[in-house]
Amino acid sequence: MNQIPASEERTASATPGYDDPYLDTLAAIEQRVLWLATSVIHHANRVRPNVSGIKVGGHQASSASIATIMTSLWFGQLRPEDRVSVKPHASPVLHSINYLLGCLDEKYLTTLREFGGLQSYPSRSKDPDPVDYSTGSVGIGATAPIWGAISRRYTETVSGTPNRGRQYSLVGDAELDEGAIWEAVLDSSVAELGEIVWIVDLNRQSLDRVVPNIAAGKIERLFAAAGWQVITVRFGHLLESLMGRPGGDALRQRIVNMSNPEYQRLLRCSAPELRDRIPGAGAGRDAITDLISTVDDHTLFRAIRNLGGHDLAALRDAYAQIDDSRPTVIIAYTVKGNGLPTEGHPQNHSSLLTAGQYRELAERFGENADAPWNRFDSSTAEGRLIFNTAEVLQRDAEVPVAPPQVPTDLGRTPSGTATTQAALGRALLDIKRAAPDVARRVVTVSPDVSSSTNLAGWVNKVGVWSVEERQNWFSDDSETVMHWRENPTGQHIELGIAEVNLVGLISELGATWSRWGQPLFPIGVLYDPFVERALEPWSYGIYAGGQSILVGTPSGVTLAPEGGAHQSIKTPSIGLEQPGCISYEPAFALEAEWTLLAAMAQMGRPGGKSAYLRLSTKPVDQQLAEIPEDPAARERRRRQVVAGGYLLRTVKNPSATIVTMGALVPDAIAAADRLGAQGRPVDVVCVTSPGLLYEALQSRNGQKENAETWILDQILPPERAVPMITVLDGHPHTLAFLANVNQVKSRNLGVSQFGQSGDIDDVYRYHGIDVDSIIRAALDVAE
Repeated sequence: MNQIPASEERTASATPGYDDPYLDTLAAIEQRVLWLATSVIHHANRVRPNVSGIKVGGHQASSASIATIMTSLWFGQLRPEDRVSVKPHASPVLHSINYLLGCLDEKYLTTLREFGGLQSYPSRSKDPDPVDYSTGSVGIGATAPIWGAISRRYTETVSGTPNRGRQYSLVGDAELDEGAIWEAVLDSSVAELGEIVWIVDLNRQSLDRVVPNIAAGKIERLFAAAGWQVITVRFGHLLESLMGRPGGDALRQRIVNMSNPEYQRLLRCSAPELRDRIPGAGAGRDAITDLISTVDDHTLFRAIRNLGGHDLAALRDAYAQIDDSRPTVIIAYTVKGNGLPTEGHPQNHSSLLTAGQYRELAERFGENADAPWNRFDSSTAEGRLIFNTAEVLQRDAEVPVAPPQVPTDLGRTPSGTATTQAALGRALLDIKRAAPDVARRVVTVSPDVSSSTNLAGWVNKVGVWSVEERQNWFSDDSETVMHWRENPTGQHIELGIAEVNLVGLISELGATWSRWGQPLFPIGVLYDPFVERALEPWSYGIYAGGQSILVGTPSGVTLAPEGGAHQSIKTPSIGLEQPGCISYEPAFALEAEWTLLAAMAQMGRPGGKSAYLRLSTKPVDQQLAEIPEDPAARERRRRQVVAGGYLLRTVKNPSATIVTMGALVPDAIAAADRLGAQGRPVDVVCVTSPGLLYEALQSRNGQKENAETWILDQILPPERAVPMITVLDGHPHTLAFLANVNQVKSRNLGVSQFGQSGDIDDVYRYHGIDVDSIIRAALDVAE
């Protein structure tokens, strides 16, 4: 990779002097932070043995572009109650700062991207040093502090203790291409969150190139339109001082109008080239030429690099302007690779310094390439500032509140006809009656579908959470069934129609137990077809330690009249595949209650899990559940339901076993009745959680630890091993593995094509999951 001549490079990158001794001290710390971050990546790639030969990687240039911003933030702005989300590729900078502050042992500096070492991107759960927000998936880490701010405010209403601090996001400009960013920024609730501060690292480069059309003006207008305060830090104090001289207005206009690639090219130029290129060919050329002729090479090199994001004084001025009554975005112009030999190169995103470049950098910075992990002596100004910062940022240990004990059974036995979707709302109201301490920590979230997912009764009971109380202008309207009472003590949060926002919020609500010692039971409700849209950010929230319940309803092709676009197919297998999550698909109302309570009972604690409930709007005769009246037998059924399934129907000498789940249980029972009438009796197994059954099978095979296997013996005992038919309203592979429990022949029915509009019987027939199809499969497999 080409680089500017070494002699000029040293001059260009020299640490600038400030009139303020504090800023000079901070500049020295900034240089040490950059050196450490560069060294952490260098050691992982150039020093540590690489047996596999696979690239380790790291992002020296991305780290360099934000080192000034992060140094100025940590060593002058942060308070212990503040939290920061660091852009993924700047993780080495975060670790370097933590090392200087005494929060990270030196032994970890050589372990970047090593098994058990420093993670590729900041991780709350896997890194050994303090990390406020896990980042790494573009857009999700940036928006997490928004949902963290809401979660923090919500915990105040539960604990009664004010608990406020700024929530910072350090965002790369290319990350603003992610739609999830704007879904969050534009949500109406965000404009009231004055503790939100974003700092955009505007280095105008992506992975492959200098992005030609990144325009700060457009970004400014987008944030301003959403109600945010916008602060732009374009130039540093040195460049501003030049622009204050005669000809400075022309220089300012020239640089402002310059394209991103042209400006980046200036960073690779020698002094004669700079003097030739900077004036350009416009009307101000002569004025600019005269101005820079009065500037020596050293100052010219420093000035062209003196963007606001690398000027500690300019950043300090920007922080002083923050208005805490509304969200703020600081757009800071930076240079990717600032201070490194790869500075400004269009392909420097993943480039690594050579061994020679690294040693030259050590010489320029006054460091030792062979012993790179130096801290400042405590007697120096830098050492004192670091010590004082560490003292200031020391956080008091949160005293965790134990989550209240969740009941296992609320005592209700539904009768008549009911749906599992309606059972959710009923169960929440019953929890408020039977266990008010538990109900107080329940918070529901939906993207404008509260009424259509049967939460209206719950919302009427507990109210809607908002930053401040708002008047309900329809409170005296007798025809208004749903009462929208908004106040800071409400327990339902309504977002706009953006599923990514929903799962981001429930993930942060589900992390309050570990952040601030206040456990919550967040339950997000959305239409099941859109679970996949939200799955990646929800999965990332689980990875980051958030424990929440996601409810998908209505679901499947059972939603026949709505058409194929609203019929979910692949969602039933989520519980098989998603780490840190248990999925349930209950068939009956009581099962919906039991599984909801079981899911809540595993939240708000170390080692807890999230849960996904797939519910239906299909009316089902509750008598088909055959709930035992004897308390002990009822408890046995409940334990089986929350463990993954149960034997719903048994016969003396079964010819086959029908294994079914959710909305298709009544159809499986109807098929069993008809088969019995033909002299071909069958067992019927009702599965409630394919994922738990799969874990039990893996454990039985010695492939998974700590998973109980007793449920397999109870629902699929070896002595009743007969051919199997699996059927569900979803992809057939979800239950296909169950034939391996006893190594039996099987036929697997389900939905593997896009849905169709129509009557439910016609749609079931189209997909081959109707009663006749089940019977034919049973006859085929039993032959």
